[in-house]
Amino acid sequence: MPIGYVVTTALVAWCTFFAAVAPRRPRPLGSMSFWFGLVLNEVPFLGLYVLLGATALAAVQGDLGSPGARATAGVAAATAAGLAVCAWRGLRADRAVGRALRQGLGADWQDRVRVPLRGRRPWALILLRPFPWGRRDVERIADIPYGNAGRRNLLDVYRRRDAPRGGPVLIYFHGGGYRSGQKSREARPLLHRLAGQGWVCISANYRLWPQTSFPGHETDAKKVIAWAREHAHRYGADPSMLFVAGSSAGSNLASLSALTPNDPRFQPGFESADTSVTAAICLYGYYDHDVDRPPPHSPLAHIHSGAPPFFIAHGSRDALATVEGARTFADRLRRVSDNTVVYAELLGGQHAFDLFHSPRFEAVVDGVEAFAAWVLAERHPGAQQASSS
Repeated sequence: MPIGYVVTTALVAWCTFFAAVAPRRPRPLGSMSFWFGLVLNEVPFLGLYVLLGATALAAVQGDLGSPGARATAGVAAATAAGLAVCAWRGLRADRAVGRALRQGLGADWQDRVRVPLRGRRPWALILLRPFPWGRRDVERIADIPYGNAGRRNLLDVYRRRDAPRGGPVLIYFHGGGYRSGQKSREARPLLHRLAGQGWVCISANYRLWPQTSFPGHETDAKKVIAWAREHAHRYGADPSMLFVAGSSAGSNLASLSALTPNDPRFQPGFESADTSVTAAICLYGYYDHDVDRPPPHSPLAHIHSGAPPFFIAHGSRDALATVEGARTFADRLRRVSDNTVVYAELLGGQHAFDLFHSPRFEAVVDGVEAFAAWVLAERHPGAQQASSS
């Protein structure tokens, strides 16, 4: 019995089950789906590599003749089929994003901007280097203080190395349930893509529990926006074009920031600072279901007709932040806001889908790029060239 082959196949099969089959609810199955299934759900090719390598090694060593080995090979084949399902779901993300853009921006949106959906994927990165390491043409200026809370009030600036002038600003807040996380973890393919096109991207830490609680997190987010308004021009940006984005808990921060511009309740000591934003980008965020009586930390409690444009992306199999909450938030925004709302529901998408160069997240980044170009064309005519150069 080839023990190594059996153990390797069993491990990949276990993770594939949670990526492709296991339900989002109830717990603990939901949490197990996230922890065991996340990587193979986004980059199933890695699982296929492991299965092919293990099977080939067992064949070379002459270990496939026993009944146990043949049964293991059958399990490997079934697991490969499950990984193929995960890959198919990821490849359909471009359709979901394209449909969301047409519904949110209008069927003719591509006639009004210079940034079409790319369609082509960076397959070399996806297949060979899915974990983002950065880009040669983008530099990161790390650990710039924006407040007095030590390392929790530090931010990084991403910009193109030739430092072009006049690009838009993207402020990004990490996830972690307000209990963990850091500024250099999620959404790096998005930050690198936009920075490579002339944007100035800011990824910020903020205070976590138990150091602070609501509204302390939101106050830090407002401080980052105020910092960008005052200092981003030093790094080549035009702070009048300022987008806010986030993942998971960071999406909650981004949406709250977009919905509460210049609100003195969240700006103690800097009430006069301009904390308005041009638009918001929310990835697999935490939202509330109670539209009638949402708690004060829920974005639903702050929706109003003057809300800026929103781009919301959420996975249909998110085990930590419910897709139903995202649907409710997007629907409520559409009903109340005078501005556009783009909602992309990603088939098979799990929480934290922005950790990798995957077909799913590359499609989302395409959508963000197109959405931002449309917003800039509407609000800042002539600014598209800076965002797409």
